[in-house]
Amino acid sequence: MLLRVLRFSWDNQAKWGKMKDEFVEELRWKDSHPLSYELTGATYHADEVKLLPPCIPSKIIGVGLNYRSHAEELGLPLPQAPILFLKPSTAVIGPGSPVILPSQSKRVDYEAELGVVIGREANNVPVQRAKEFVWGYTCANDITARDLQPKDGQWTLSKGFDTFAPIGPWIETEIEHPSELVVAGLLNEKEVQRGSVDDLVFSIDELITYISSCMTLLPGDVIFTGTPSGIGPLKENDFFTVSIEGIGELTNRALARE
Repeated sequence: MLLRVLRFSWDNQAKWGKMKDEFVEELRWKDSHPLSYELTGATYHADEVKLLPPCIPSKIIGVGLNYRSHAEELGLPLPQAPILFLKPSTAVIGPGSPVILPSQSKRVDYEAELGVVIGREANNVPVQRAKEFVWGYTCANDITARDLQPKDGQWTLSKGFDTFAPIGPWIETEIEHPSELVVAGLLNEKEVQRGSVDDLVFSIDELITYISSCMTLLPGDVIFTGTPSGIGPLKENDFFTVSIEGIGELTNRALARE
């Protein structure tokens, strides 16, 4: 079993690796990515490499109003079925890469989330088998142009800008009970969000079943499972960190478009 799977850049080349203590061990995939691998023998100190997004999703599936605390925060009723939206693969960035604030928006919000990374092609998955299709878990930030959202009934514009899907720092593959995880968001090192995954309206297994009944999930696709209460705006030069104990921290800085 892999522990922490990641992608990194070394000498301007993108590579796969696994984190071991303070070192990154390079690996290559063998037969059935991402289930079979071998180590290349190359090892790098973590400070020597640049972390990239830990997977290459064909799509990101977001889930709206999936924390009870967030629905209460907005004064909205709990959904009767998962509210789904898509973020394009071009929105994905990794740890340390800047979130670019678009000129079209006057308010861009952070949303700390748990990301579920798919490990096997999933179509019409029964809920009792959903865990078999999970590769692992990562930190995610569902950046949203809040002032554009009411005008955009499908949310594609407000959530689909380039850089609006930070994920990382790696994929933690050995979490047995994700419902026990706690998602926190820190704005300039001050905690502004905190919520237990146990507060989800629809569980991770239910989401995989529901989504895969509509669309095929491919290895590397990511489900953004929802955000707890405490959402708020990002200003230029703000740093926002998604912190999930047992996984790690994902930090990105907000910059204005040049």
